[in-house]
Amino acid sequence: MEGEAHNFIFVWSVALASLLYSHNIGMFISPGTTRFLSLFPVIFLFFYLPLSLHTMFLCGPTFFVLSWLGSFKLILYAFGQGPLSSHPPLPLSQFMSTACLPIKIKKNQLYSSQDFTKKPQRSPKDYALRVLLLLVAVKAYGYRENLHPLFATSIYAYYIFFSLELLLAVAAFFARILVGAELEPQFDQPHHATSVQDFWGKRWNLMVSSILRPTVYFPARQIFGHLLPAGWLAIPAVFSTFLVSGIMHEMIFYYLGRLTPTWEVTWFFVIQGIWVGTEIVLKKQIGQKFEPPTIVSKILTLAFVLITSFWLFFPPFMRLNPFGRGCREVLAFGGFFKHGQLISPDEYSCPYF
Repeated sequence: MEGEAHNFIFVWSVALASLLYSHNIGMFISPGTTRFLSLFPVIFLFFYLPLSLHTMFLCGPTFFVLSWLGSFKLILYAFGQGPLSSHPPLPLSQFMSTACLPIKIKKNQLYSSQDFTKKPQRSPKDYALRVLLLLVAVKAYGYRENLHPLFATSIYAYYIFFSLELLLAVAAFFARILVGAELEPQFDQPHHATSVQDFWGKRWNLMVSSILRPTVYFPARQIFGHLLPAGWLAIPAVFSTFLVSGIMHEMIFYYLGRLTPTWEVTWFFVIQGIWVGTEIVLKKQIGQKFEPPTIVSKILTLAFVLITSFWLFFPPFMRLNPFGRGCREVLAFGGFFKHGQLISPDEYSCPYF
């Protein structure tokens, strides 16, 4: 565990130094191919650095903010686009925070300390309820052999949802303290989605959607614009976006477990892309002639997402043993604060895993 802590410090020291270099590159080299080639070593490094980490709670978030968000933002920055490009240029502290944190800075409207009290935030009671539900889920997982597979998988789904919310809540806290920045919204009541397109495009993982649009979706529309009529460009662009998202998720799973990819996760997102494309075609052909009741649309949407998740997303996720590893890592971190000594998570045992 001590080696993991040293690796974590090294990884982020190199990452911050790389962002300092990237900021300076932007000051002297105009957007375009030359800037991209100058930033390419940093992008490559951002994919390499998380391989030095092996714990889920350090490797997973590091890959997410560096390899995915950070590298994609740097690609946009190379061509004068995205949140890192600004006139005048962003100060170094804001540049680094925007590059490696899931935050969104409003132009010419950074918050002051007084604004934080005015801006509505999620109530601590909301998080308390989520923590309570997580504890119930963990307790129930101890009896997983007696649970229906669908109920057990629902526990996995809630675990992922809560982990993402918690990670982003922590990121929001530090973002507001460091640079007075607003956190990009991550979820917008995904259980209220009325179509698969609505679920992925407007309600689930909105931060990733906001970075995939300029890096994949819009360039794909330009490429296919030479081959297809304008009215149909969204279909191959959407499919390309889901394909890239699937590959990035596949990489996350590899980094977390170092297991040979099975490509199940990639196929999960490919299927989502095919279905969203189908919805686009149906809307163009049928329009509002046939529009099921809202409650029916919500049920069908969640059923499709959950069934495909049970089939292709959760099996490779569970092969990572996330509950067992997560429990041992929490105990290891707790042991450090209690005894002041770093011990490998493998030295701990969990009562339920």
